[in-house]
Amino acid sequence: MDKAANLSNSSPANIKPKPRRTRGPITRTDPSKSGKRSKKYQPGSFRRKLLLVSIEIISLGLTAVLAIMVLLGYAANQFSGTSFFSSLLPFAIGVLALILVVAVFFIGWWKLRKWLQLHSELLTPLLSFSFALLITWFVIHGQFTLAYGNFRTLVGGKEEAGRMTIAHQVYAAYRRYNPSQLQKMINRSQEYRQAIKDAANAFDVDVNLLQGIAATESSFMPRDSSDGGRGLFQITQVPRTVVAQALKRLNAEKISLENPWHNAFIAAATFKHYLAEMKGDLFLALLAYNIGPANGGLRFIMQQYGASDFTTIQPYLQTLPRDYPIRVLSYSLAFRLWQKEGKLLAYEEGNNAIHIQRIGIPGLHAGL
Repeated sequence: MDKAANLSNSSPANIKPKPRRTRGPITRTDPSKSGKRSKKYQPGSFRRKLLLVSIEIISLGLTAVLAIMVLLGYAANQFSGTSFFSSLLPFAIGVLALILVVAVFFIGWWKLRKWLQLHSELLTPLLSFSFALLITWFVIHGQFTLAYGNFRTLVGGKEEAGRMTIAHQVYAAYRRYNPSQLQKMINRSQEYRQAIKDAANAFDVDVNLLQGIAATESSFMPRDSSDGGRGLFQITQVPRTVVAQALKRLNAEKISLENPWHNAFIAAATFKHYLAEMKGDLFLALLAYNIGPANGGLRFIMQQYGASDFTTIQPYLQTLPRDYPIRVLSYSLAFRLWQKEGKLLAYEEGNNAIHIQRIGIPGLHAGL
């Protein structure tokens, strides 16, 4: 009977239908509103990442550039010559090997970078900056000078070869000077130091170059010479435009060559004029300064013989002072050494000569 009752109670008539679920529009929860919110854009964080990436790129770029200069400089010195099998071919193979090494380095760096970034974002800029510091130390401690000189010769070609020829003539001239006599001249120059400095600043020329010109012209003992030279820089004939420029910067109405400031300003304006006329060639500008405007000046002489640079003009200067630019530059080197070192260094083989080469000849190169 209980079974029958149960059956009757579970009959279709007595079973209540379950309420059907109605499907409404599906709503998705916004992750930003959930318990774990996404990070918002932070300008400071972006700037920090940009700074770290910039340090990494600049450091790696500096390391790569200096390393390439050193390796090519050493290779140029090692394989110098014109023989195909002993010089040209090995150098070309060396360049190809250098390209492959650089490519492998950057591929390896990219893989290492991913691994470092997993640990800390500071590791990659720190490591690249360490590379840059290491090669900078290498440069500062003098090992870079010879390699860089060879690299300049490799790239500079004819122009660099000419510059190196002049440079070694200057070093040889400086080496022959009597140190005590040179020191006396530097001591005499102190009286005119400010006048020469003001003139150099006014016409944007190297002050040591102007000091070298004064040393060559008068040894800092101003006087009137038999050939018409007057004062500290032995001024003779100068173009009218030069005088006008000097008057303008001096804010004066008339030039007095006995006045050291006037004399120095005329010399600086004259040298600047010839430097522009010779298209920045320092050797020719100094030669033109010494020859002056007489007989058309150096430019006319060069046009007469079809000469274009200091190498091609020298055979035609048998009666002219070819050594004048060398004397000016060697004295200029002495003034630069005095300015930077506080003493006149002896040009001796080894580290001392390399140190002087690193300081550089005024106007010819700025040093390293």
